[in-house]
Amino acid sequence: MKSRVMSRRTILEAGACALAAVVSVPQVASANAETGLSPKSDKTIRKWYAAWEQKDWHPVDIMLADDFTFTSAAGDDHISKSAFKAQCWETQINFIERFDLQRVFGSGNEALVLYVCRTRNGKTFRNVEYIRLRDDKLEAIECYFGAQSSFPSAVSTGKS
Repeated sequence: MKSRVMSRRTILEAGACALAAVVSVPQVASANAETGLSPKSDKTIRKWYAAWEQKDWHPVDIMLADDFTFTSAAGDDHISKSAFKAQCWETQINFIERFDLQRVFGSGNEALVLYVCRTRNGKTFRNVEYIRLRDDKLEAIECYFGAQSSFPSAVSTGKS
């Protein structure tokens, strides 16, 4: 084994560069810094899914930020609240019976939700949604669909 002599200056410079790199990438530096979703955010998220069971747009609407966006693999790329209402709510509300939340976890104002959706025609599908909150409202949702057999929705399969 060959040893190499390093000056204190070289070691200090290397340490300073490493520290600067960590500080310049805050997502990496703080990835494990926050633990758990606040009880308030957890309550807001659970209230969101429960609101769908009421089949009334108003409780859903007031939970969404004015600049809310929705994204999914079905061609929804940061669509607005009004587009979400037309393309997602109005086409799905009569087919969704309820959401069974399996996991809700996150930190700060971000959460991941794993759920099984039960449809009125007895079918189920499983999705994961990334939710970003702001001031107790949903600011953004990104939906990641489950199995191909249920993509993108119960209504699109013609089995409703």
